[in-house]
Amino acid sequence: MLSVMAAVRRAAKPLHPAGAVVLGRLERTGAQPATGVPWLDDPGVDEVLVRRSRAVGLPGSLPDIHGLAVRVPVGSGDADLLFASTGRGTVTRFLLTVSRSPEGRPLTTLLPYRSPAGPLLLAATAAGPDRFTFSWATGTGGWHDFGTLVLSDSPGGDELVSFDPVLNTIPGLENYEWVRRLREPSYSMARGSRR
Repeated sequence: MLSVMAAVRRAAKPLHPAGAVVLGRLERTGAQPATGVPWLDDPGVDEVLVRRSRAVGLPGSLPDIHGLAVRVPVGSGDADLLFASTGRGTVTRFLLTVSRSPEGRPLTTLLPYRSPAGPLLLAATAAGPDRFTFSWATGTGGWHDFGTLVLSDSPGGDELVSFDPVLNTIPGLENYEWVRRLREPSYSMARGSRR
């Protein structure tokens, strides 16, 4: 579907075509129980770049799938986490949902990462204006909070920022091969459009 949208739009961003980029601060308290992923398990503070967007780009008065992209500095590079509006239930965490506002629904990574703890999802749930609670779950298990993201009002340029969850991953959170195959065609097309 993403490939079709990209071909129709002939744009670098087949979904989430327009958004607002701001700076943010992610305060990680550490995962309990431990996941085996140091970035989740260890407390820390990350100065991050965040892009909020609407998947289809419908007018603000209409419901849409909301997105939250977070660029996290890791080691010598950056990792990109992409969240979309879903639910947090055992089934709804894997289903896209629509709402009128970015705070209207929880957001998850939708597709699991391979981790030492098993298939792992991340979630971002609104906890107030420009504030999100970050949590993790394995499979259909319960959610465990591990941090808080606070967005600033310092804007960034939208055209220059491209997030790529296929190439840029958190160490210890790997894409399953089936996830990579699912995502790669649309992100490859987006990379080609940017060039």
